[in-house]
Amino acid sequence: MRVLVTGGAGFIGSHIVTALAKAGHEPVVLDALLPGAHPVAPEPAAFEFRHADVRDPVSVRAALRGVDAVCHQAAMVGLGKDFADAPEYVSCNDLGTAVLLDAMADLGVRRLVLAGSMVVYGEGRYECPAHGAVRPGARRPEDLAAGRFEPRCPACAAHLSPGLVGEDAPADPRNVYATTKLAQEHLTAAWTRAVGGTAVSLRYHNVYGPGMPRDTPYAGVASLFRSALARGEAPRVFEDGGQRRDFVHVRDVAAANVLALEAVGGLPAGAFTAYNTGSGEPHTVGEMATALARACGGPEPVVTGEFRLGDVRHITADSSRLRGELGWRPEVGFAEGMTEFAGAAQRASAALG
Repeated sequence: MRVLVTGGAGFIGSHIVTALAKAGHEPVVLDALLPGAHPVAPEPAAFEFRHADVRDPVSVRAALRGVDAVCHQAAMVGLGKDFADAPEYVSCNDLGTAVLLDAMADLGVRRLVLAGSMVVYGEGRYECPAHGAVRPGARRPEDLAAGRFEPRCPACAAHLSPGLVGEDAPADPRNVYATTKLAQEHLTAAWTRAVGGTAVSLRYHNVYGPGMPRDTPYAGVASLFRSALARGEAPRVFEDGGQRRDFVHVRDVAAANVLALEAVGGLPAGAFTAYNTGSGEPHTVGEMATALARACGGPEPVVTGEFRLGDVRHITADSSRLRGELGWRPEVGFAEGMTEFAGAAQRASAALG
């Protein structure tokens, strides 16, 4: 199968390209090499490479010729620096997706795997002892400033127990990036219905591993901690470090993409399915920082009490649908993955091949 991988020079995209080639497929890479993700040029591509922006209809149509399926990874990621990033997020993520889908419709390419995200849920699943499953609202700045980080029951203010969130949970994006990721899914679902296409969104949880970009305003927390340790500095952990996340290794995410690309052609016309893509091993941010610091032989993390508006407290995945329907099994455990990540070189951009 000939597969166009948008954003294929990036962290996750380059691992997908490698996994596709190992599985016997023919990857084609399209990447704009935006400076925020690629401060320096990537290493020479081992596969067909097109230096182009997914927002450029001419370039996208040229890249799609002869392609059987698309793996759409191109996006601006992270919370960004401030709300001034909003136009660029919407342009890269949503306009880019619309341009790609329009070109696919015109050229008859009907299979798509989308890089989704767990951020579409907002906060994760919570249980109140008195009221059962509840949906806490956004955390108030005054509570965060006072060190009250845990959401409370909106009905009785009781302490809540966090749990696993499933794909059928209502969407509740809490920042611009999250909103653009949800819009990507809505655009994709509309496309499948309009043209009889089939699509899967893999809602990634916290992806980490070799080739992760260095410290940038758009980097994930694992990258920020790893960059600090590489400088000999202690990782700075926000809030009290008790935020629960699901850290999933990039090779497992790449394997999920290969499975989804192979399965999407068998879905009925017009189908769109979302799958949580997490390790199934929730850990706190503080636990991750400590494991990484010890594996690096660096200083212990510093818990700062700082916070970012728009961050959620707990979000961990129920990935049983992906396991049951596509047979995906993550292979890299938390301890093994953090040890490998501690010794892996960080790059300004991941190599192709």
